[in-house]
Amino acid sequence: MEKLAVQGGRPLTGSLRIQGSKNAALPILAATVLAEGHYSIQDVPHLTDISVMLQILTALGAKYTHQDSSVSLDTTSLSSSHIPQHLMGQMRSSIFLMGPLLAKFGEVKVYPPGGCAIGERKIDLHLQGLEALGAQVFENEDHIYCVADQLKGADIKLAYPSVGATENIMMAATLAKGKTIIRNAAKEPEIIDLQEFLNGMGANVCGAGTSVIEIEGVHRLKATGYRVIPDRIVAGTMILAASMTKGDLRLENVKFEHISPLVKIVKECGVEIDHTHDIININSRSLVGSIPFLETGPYPHFPTDMQAQLMAFLSLSSGTSTIRETVFDGRFQHVQQLKKMGARIQTNRNEAIIHGSSTYQGAQVEATDLRAGAALVLAGLAATGTTIITKIHHIDRGYQQIEKQLQQVGASIKRIREET
Repeated sequence: MEKLAVQGGRPLTGSLRIQGSKNAALPILAATVLAEGHYSIQDVPHLTDISVMLQILTALGAKYTHQDSSVSLDTTSLSSSHIPQHLMGQMRSSIFLMGPLLAKFGEVKVYPPGGCAIGERKIDLHLQGLEALGAQVFENEDHIYCVADQLKGADIKLAYPSVGATENIMMAATLAKGKTIIRNAAKEPEIIDLQEFLNGMGANVCGAGTSVIEIEGVHRLKATGYRVIPDRIVAGTMILAASMTKGDLRLENVKFEHISPLVKIVKECGVEIDHTHDIININSRSLVGSIPFLETGPYPHFPTDMQAQLMAFLSLSSGTSTIRETVFDGRFQHVQQLKKMGARIQTNRNEAIIHGSSTYQGAQVEATDLRAGAALVLAGLAATGTTIITKIHHIDRGYQQIEKQLQQVGASIKRIREET
C-alpha cells in the first residue's frame, strides 16, 4: 500500500498539460467491442480504471498496448461476452460494456460493478433501456444475464439523465434495427465525445449534448482512430490547486466551455482566470470570497465530481458557503477528513455549511473515494506542515501520477510506501 506525503505552503507556478478524460475514454474503449479491427485511441491516461477496462477487453479476446497516452487495440479475436467477476467488481464503469456486448453478441453476462462508495448507484436505468430495445433481462443473486436475438429501435425516456445509462443505450442502439430516441438524455461533454467516436465508426447518432439523442441503427460498424477530450475534472482540480496555494498556473489542453460552471464560481470568489483557445491562466494572490449557495446537478450544472474539491477551497474563503449535493447520497465522506485538518464544516443530510477563514494544518487523513482524495491533496498543498494521505488507490483511479503532475509546478509531494 502507498500513501502521499504533502508538504504545504508552496505556490503552484508554471505550466501543466491536462490529461485525457477518464470518463470519456472508458465508454469509448467499451464501444470498441462493437466492431472487429484495429483501433488507435489517443490521450488515454494511465489510470487504474483504464487498466481494468483494458484487462476486461483482454479477457474478452482483445489485444492491446498502452504506450505514453496512446492505446492500440485489436478486437479481431473478440470471442466472449462474459465479463469476469473479479474485474467487474473493481470498477463501476465496467457496466458500459453491457450495451455494446449485447448488440454485438446477442447476449451479455455481468456482475455487480465496483467503484467508489459514494452512495447508491443503481443500474436500473441501464437495464430498463436495454429492455426497451428488446432485450430479456434475467437477474440472479450474483449476476445479470441479458439476451436479444435482434435489438430494435425504441423511444426511451429516462427517469433521470444518467450519463452511464445514456451511453449504454447509445452504444446498444447503433446496431439495433430502426431508430432509437433517448429523451431526458444526459448532456455531459463525454456524451458528445462518445457520439463523435461512434459516428467515426460509421454509426448514425445525433443530438448528443442536448436532452434528445437519436440513433439510426446500422448493419455494421468499423474500427477507427480517435483522440479523447481533455479531462474537465482534472482541469478543475488544478484550477483550485493554484487558487488555494496563491499560485500562478498555466493549464494547457483544456476545453474552457466544459469547465465554465467552475470557472464562473471561482472568478466570483476573486481568483483571476483568463483563457485563450485551449489554455487557461490562473492567478490568485489574496483571500477569496465565499458563495452563498451552490447545488450540484447534471451538466451543465455544477458537477458532483468537483464538490469535494470546491469544499476544500471554500474552507479558506472569507465567509460562509452552503453546498447542496443532489446527485449522490453518500458524497460527504471527505468532510470528516477535512475537519481533521482544520476545516469548519457542518452537514445536515445533503447540505454542507462551510465556514471560511479556516487554516489547514497537516494531519494524517484517508482518501475515502476518488474526489475526496483529490480534495485532501488540495488541502495538503495549502496546509501548514505535512499531510499524509492514505488509501490513495482511490486517487489513482482518476489522476495520472498526481504527485508527478504537481511536482512539475512546484509542489512538495511524494509517494511513499506504507509500513507493513
